[in-house]
Amino acid sequence: MSASSKEKGSGSDCVMNRVSVAAALIVLLSPRPDIQAQANGRMSVNPGADPHQQSESQSDFSVNAEGEQELQKGTALTRDGHFAEAIPHLAAARGRVTNEYAASFNLALCYVATGDYKRATAVLTDLRHGHDNADVENLLAQAYIGNGQDKDALTTVERAAAMSPQNEKLYVFVADSCTDHQDFALGLQIADLGLRNLPQSARLHYERGVLLANIDRLDEAKTDFELAAKLAPEGEIGYLSRAEQSRLNGDIAAAVTIAREGIAKGFPNPVLLTVLGEALLRSGIAPGQPEFAEAQSALEKSVAERPNDPTSQIALGQIELQAGLLDDAISHLEKARQMKPNQPAVYASLAKAYQRKGDAQRAQEALAALEKLNLARADQIRNAPGERKMSYAGTQGSDEKQQTPK
Repeated sequence: MSASSKEKGSGSDCVMNRVSVAAALIVLLSPRPDIQAQANGRMSVNPGADPHQQSESQSDFSVNAEGEQELQKGTALTRDGHFAEAIPHLAAARGRVTNEYAASFNLALCYVATGDYKRATAVLTDLRHGHDNADVENLLAQAYIGNGQDKDALTTVERAAAMSPQNEKLYVFVADSCTDHQDFALGLQIADLGLRNLPQSARLHYERGVLLANIDRLDEAKTDFELAAKLAPEGEIGYLSRAEQSRLNGDIAAAVTIAREGIAKGFPNPVLLTVLGEALLRSGIAPGQPEFAEAQSALEKSVAERPNDPTSQIALGQIELQAGLLDDAISHLEKARQMKPNQPAVYASLAKAYQRKGDAQRAQEALAALEKLNLARADQIRNAPGERKMSYAGTQGSDEKQQTPK
């Protein structure tokens, strides 16, 4: 799982995902004097000027004033995470403000956050002329990843790294974007590039561990998580890394303890919330128990923070299924299936949900997909060296293989 945290400032050390990159890269505007006061001041500069020329000057400034107001509104909305709402204001500001860089960069950032990668690429490519810097290249790389342009993304990150080799956020944000788009091979290249320049970066070792775990290179992932935890033992990264280690080791009790402790220490990270909910679910809790309510609450919070994370969606769907909330369970599981169609746990739970819903056809379709995935996965494990399915998360639904849901 990729880590994320909803931020509203630019100096936090928390791990962030693709969307919340806005908080760290957004171009913030300094407080400005009252625009109308500026206009009045300008109009009184030359009281003897030709009235027609004075009217044109006032009209031109009015356009600029409106542009500045649009930029202020758009920037405030971006800062608060309202990316779609910010777009029309920032688009209206372009070409009408003194800080064209802020208008264009924040607009591109909103396009990336809302998944409009083609428009983001166009704005950022144009912004490169005269404003080429590591932040522009960082955001452009994320837009390329969204467009599936891996080669361009890697070239762009290398260009940014040459400008700012010690910029940890550059590698973290782009690697995180790769995880979001399940482009794990490219993500590993980015993480490796970052670790060549910052070998003691706990965040980059954590990101690398996440990427490795997603492609079942579990031994290597454990090594990176262990190192990340040693480098940042008391911080958010330390708790995230130890929690992930526990998942990979199949140690449910340790996962629950670590996640609870991290959250209590002030790190309500969506990943820790998911680990907590998922581990409690695997521990055998039942509806009506305090732990069941705790798990459901944690997973709901995680999904609200990261709706595009399939692991969180699956776990929430499973707990809703157990609670008898069939429509809600199916909704979350179908979202997870769309995001990660090769996850056996999705189909095992969907088969149960559809069977209980009385939809025998969809239940059988889910079981057929589950059987196909299990056969492919067994063949992969048989022919691959090292550990594979060691985490309790990786074995979700394993006891439901090809069984008729009850």
